[in-house]
Amino acid sequence: MRFPVRLIAAVMLACSLVYSQSVFAWKVGDGTTSATVGGAKLTIYTYHPKYCSNPSLLFVFHGVNRTASSYRDYAKPLADRNCMIVMAPLFDEARFPTWSYQLGGIVHDGIIQSRDRWTVWYVRGLVDWARKREGLPTAQYYLFGHSAGAQFMSRVAAFALADAKRIVVANPSTYVLPSLSEAVAYGLGCVRSGCVYSTDQATQELKAYLALPLTIYLGEEDTGETDLGVSAAALRQGATRFERGEFTFELAQAVATANGWPLNWRLLILPGIGHSSIDMMQSDQVDQAFGLR
Repeated sequence: MRFPVRLIAAVMLACSLVYSQSVFAWKVGDGTTSATVGGAKLTIYTYHPKYCSNPSLLFVFHGVNRTASSYRDYAKPLADRNCMIVMAPLFDEARFPTWSYQLGGIVHDGIIQSRDRWTVWYVRGLVDWARKREGLPTAQYYLFGHSAGAQFMSRVAAFALADAKRIVVANPSTYVLPSLSEAVAYGLGCVRSGCVYSTDQATQELKAYLALPLTIYLGEEDTGETDLGVSAAALRQGATRFERGEFTFELAQAVATANGWPLNWRLLILPGIGHSSIDMMQSDQVDQAFGLR
């Protein structure tokens, strides 16, 4: 059966348009761009591996030194192995101090902020922006944060309930504990000025938090005090970052078991590794942290 030349040409054009929409932003290697989310213009450092089919998106969130471009670079081997486009947003200290970045913008000076001001929602905006930019409207995405970025990831998981393929929380100073008594933003409980959730809502949020695909990713030798949170809420989680990670995971296990809830968290410990973002990201076990291979 012969098809008309015009029909063949039309099909070829349609296929080329679909292809061009999916790769129009695909320029192999490093890049720098910007995205406006939550009313803020953010610089985004990007990396595209050699073109591969069905790529996913990997968002990496920097530590207290705000070196977003370095975090992009650390993620390249992982991205090359697993067909990932890397996006590393910069949250500058002037606009995003500790309460806004590390603690997610939920509480400031003991006062719960309006939900539209919570920085945790920026992640959803970044995902939507990246999918549109790359022409990949259904791309799966992964989240990784180390140190200050991991504190932010813990708040994103607890209060924004991201639908990421996996959230990797690496060596944070503090977590959102799976607790209804610990006050936000270190738990899901109330502060003096009020509550984020009603009692019933908080219970459902806690259940959903524990059901997220979340990895607590720890360096076994991360026991130093540099930039370690020392507030009363932080110290209740443990004396070191390593202790706090183990404590948080064990509490999650206990809460899930006591309530008969599913727990989709995992704990992964790297022997011989301290508080090093590059060692955590380029470890032989990092694929395991993301549930890959």
